[in-house]
Amino acid sequence: MATRVRLGMLTPSSNTVLEPVASAMVAGVAGVTVHFGRFPVTEISLRPRALGQFDDAPMRAAARLLADARVDAICWNGTSAGWLGLDADRRLCDAIAGDVGVPVVSSVLALVEAFRLAGVRRYGLVTPYLEEIQSRILATFALEGLECAAERHLGDPGNYSFALVEPSTLAELTRAVATARPEAITTFCTNLWAAPLVAGLEAELGVPVYDTVATGIWAALRATGVETARVKGWGRLFTDPATATGG
Repeated sequence: MATRVRLGMLTPSSNTVLEPVASAMVAGVAGVTVHFGRFPVTEISLRPRALGQFDDAPMRAAARLLADARVDAICWNGTSAGWLGLDADRRLCDAIAGDVGVPVVSSVLALVEAFRLAGVRRYGLVTPYLEEIQSRILATFALEGLECAAERHLGDPGNYSFALVEPSTLAELTRAVATARPEAITTFCTNLWAAPLVAGLEAELGVPVYDTVATGIWAALRATGVETARVKGWGRLFTDPATATGG
């Protein structure tokens, strides 16, 4: 059998988008498969119970189970570092890497890296989140020297309900943000049906759109040495010279 690359995805329990979208992204990349481990997440807010969902222990336990499948890399494919701070993901990735001995990445750290590689300093932000969460995300990115040109959010505490947002709504929010002429736009939530819209929106708006499901897959491919440009039809993140990499 040809060499296979297995990508492990840490997945919020109430997420219904990440698995089908991530699987579709790599469907055309021969030898690459994605595998999923869940841990409890049902609400996105700043309430103590909601914040506690992102404690390291259940995420590390899910990662250890993924390691039983001999995955070649693990990605925390969620956006909690947006409101908890990037150091939360840095610590988590380091801890899991120590537990399982494979590269560990996250969708939010990958987004910041993609912005850096593409020279993006001024971005647009689309989320389904509450105002309190949105404000934290803006502050987190500001610490990285990133300026928000425009933002839209839906005021929803989710998490399950995020997947019920109509693609037409997501497209309209993205178009609204694009009027501020950001250097890139991010659809920032891994339980939105946004990634399938990216290629069309980029062609329409003339601006890169980085979805956080996509940034997680992009980072996991990079971590395993797989050429990101092999992912076709999912946006400029995978194919632009600034962000694409060879294996």
